[in-house]
Amino acid sequence: MKQTLAILAICATPVAALAQAEGEFSLPDLPYAADALDPVISAETMGLHHDKHHQSYVTNLNTAIAEGDAPAGTALEDLVANAGTYPDRVRNNAGGHWNHTFFWESMAPADQTGEMSPELTEAIEAAFGSDEEFRTAFQEAGAGQFGSGWVWLIVNDQDELEITSTPNQDNPLMDVAETQGTPLLGNDVWEHAYYLTYNNRRAEYLESWWDVVNWSAVSERYDAALAE
Repeated sequence: MKQTLAILAICATPVAALAQAEGEFSLPDLPYAADALDPVISAETMGLHHDKHHQSYVTNLNTAIAEGDAPAGTALEDLVANAGTYPDRVRNNAGGHWNHTFFWESMAPADQTGEMSPELTEAIEAAFGSDEEFRTAFQEAGAGQFGSGWVWLIVNDQDELEITSTPNQDNPLMDVAETQGTPLLGNDVWEHAYYLTYNNRRAEYLESWWDVVNWSAVSERYDAALAE
């Protein structure tokens, strides 16, 4: 199982995170300007979320490794896949770094999001009935995640699409995840992801978020997951 999870993690690990896997981890640049997702995600929210929150996960992960919580040079996908074998600060901060890098790459300016591939469209319709039903189920899972966490669209071990959620900075690649699989799409439902614009209206944030989902990236991830 650990070997399988490591393979899934390599497949799904964001490009920006892999680039740092062999040395000390660093904060990746956003793939667009900080105000590019406005009004769905404001420049102020993006600045705090990326420059402060994501940076803190990177800094704390490097500190944990320097202090011996994990071997130096361990790749991010291995830290994530084997999260249950490390102290909590490795699990939490490796997850935070991986999740946020994946999150930035899951979005694009509204006029650059592309479209679902025919293959992904067919899979979503097979799993959920329609795109509308998929979006409703995804939003409900995100709204229903108690406290802080993430909501995910994954390919499970049957090569089927499934919606799941995880607490804190866990993700479906981890050996500790209740539901495991390869992430195709993930939305951050920690309050810092939306509170400046939406206050406590998480459901409104989840509904608005579709306007900036990078369907080209999600479709490429689906193809890669099935190719494994």
